[in-house]
Amino acid sequence: MPAASSDASYEAALGLLVTRPLVVLTGAGLSTDSGIPDYRGPGSSARSPMTYQEFVSAPAAQQRDWARSHLGWGRMRHAVPNPGHSALARLDPELLITQNVDGLHEQAGSRRMVALHGRIADVVCLDCRTISSRVALHERLTGLNPGFDRTHASVQARPDGDVELDDTSGFVLADCEVCGGVLKPDVVFFGENVPGHRVERCYAAVDALAGSGGALLVLGSSLTVMSGFRFVRRAAQIEVPVVIVNRGSTRGDALAAHTVHAGCSAFLGALLSAGRSLAG
Repeated sequence: MPAASSDASYEAALGLLVTRPLVVLTGAGLSTDSGIPDYRGPGSSARSPMTYQEFVSAPAAQQRDWARSHLGWGRMRHAVPNPGHSALARLDPELLITQNVDGLHEQAGSRRMVALHGRIADVVCLDCRTISSRVALHERLTGLNPGFDRTHASVQARPDGDVELDDTSGFVLADCEVCGGVLKPDVVFFGENVPGHRVERCYAAVDALAGSGGALLVLGSSLTVMSGFRFVRRAAQIEVPVVIVNRGSTRGDALAAHTVHAGCSAFLGALLSAGRSLAG
């Protein structure tokens, strides 16, 4: 499938998408209008995320991750869906695949969706696998670490629900209330695999586009991580057209029919105005 130039117009991309069944893949750039920073867009900073192997290796790593995550969650939990999230809920694609863990698509009312990397609002025990509420854990951690939030109120937030913070040595951890085991945010860390049933559902939705004349729309993702890029690659392999909307180049540009360097909310608003509406 031929690649388009990076300055492809709104009109060409909108014309391709307006009447087709869609599968939509979203990344951190979709949530920037809600005040959540992205990973690689303009103004983002380099970072070394916690890996799963590091997290399970020692209590000090868990302490570092939870201290940062506690502060980040205290901010992210107050974020609200932006016009892009609302527009996607109205578009109601065949499947919405999100790499984001912020839960804003769900808040906006999107129905058919896969949270590829999980949700930051959930917590899992690595020993008994009990899933519990992040709200309840946040209250416990606040009680165990009085004043911690106020002391570090000015630290910079990151897109995956944590913050920039080096000294976490005094942070007190909370154990699982069921078995006393180690708690972890119920999101896919680097070094973990996305659960197979999620991947299979996404592949099936992309494959179905080949028979329905549909298209894959990518919004706000640089596609650097294979967990999302693989669906763009599958679409290209089966000749399903791909449109990428992102502020900057992406790993998938050479596979796209059109690339649009623009904000997601504005583009989705234009797509609604061009004729798409809530599915009957």
